[in-house]
Amino acid sequence: MVHLALQIRLVQFQRMTHRPIVLVTGASKGIGAATALAFAEAGYDVCVNYHRDAAGAAETAARCEASGAKVLVSCANVADRAAVSDMLDACDDALGPIACLVNNAGIIGGAAAVTDISEEALHATFATNVFGALYCLQEAARRMRTDRGGAGGAIVNMSSVAATMGSPGEYVHYASSKGAVETLTIGAGKELGPFGIRVTAIRVGTTNTGLHAREGNAARPASIAAATPLGRIAEPVDIAEAAVWLASPKANFVSGTVLTVAGGLLA
Repeated sequence: MVHLALQIRLVQFQRMTHRPIVLVTGASKGIGAATALAFAEAGYDVCVNYHRDAAGAAETAARCEASGAKVLVSCANVADRAAVSDMLDACDDALGPIACLVNNAGIIGGAAAVTDISEEALHATFATNVFGALYCLQEAARRMRTDRGGAGGAIVNMSSVAATMGSPGEYVHYASSKGAVETLTIGAGKELGPFGIRVTAIRVGTTNTGLHAREGNAARPASIAAATPLGRIAEPVDIAEAAVWLASPKANFVSGTVLTVAGGLLA
């Protein structure tokens, strides 16, 4: 009887110390890196996805490990359905089934007037921002669904205030892709809710990541900050903490909706 009691206490301890697992796509820099670290600090083990920036992903992984997380670094282009499937399989093997997916990977596709958007930019933007988000959501949901043996979970998609504002003269193609992400969030939230999966999105305001400088529009963050009621653009951690909250039990009645984190810009 004493031996059995010890076994029961051991199982209870293992359950108490089990760390949930999150997959963050596009986690080599910016919002993705900050989000991976925030989840690690919140007690998650982390799958750090990247496409091209191996050094950035390694740095993100090291910071997560320093916070006590077990980490898998996975190179995968989310626009490639087979690569996404392989990534989730690898995560299953190395860490276990994910409790949360953060669909963060995305591209702007360059600034252009709507009449000048190239076919290449249009295809690339939708391939990553829409198809990639859907592929990752599909693979995660197949594993999370309670009617298929999963334990449920949370999916957090990254949208943008561009989805509401349209980004005329600059990023209409990007804004359109994020509008699709918000529609995906609403529909998937309604469809997957009965199977234990909450789906939400963050409508992200302009964020201090260096992305606009890399896209050749370095002056944009300052102009947006001047028009924002809080007088600044977001820091990556502002978005990351919102994602952690949406994935947490504190948000367990929040699904199929979009949370705007933009300093009051759309208020």
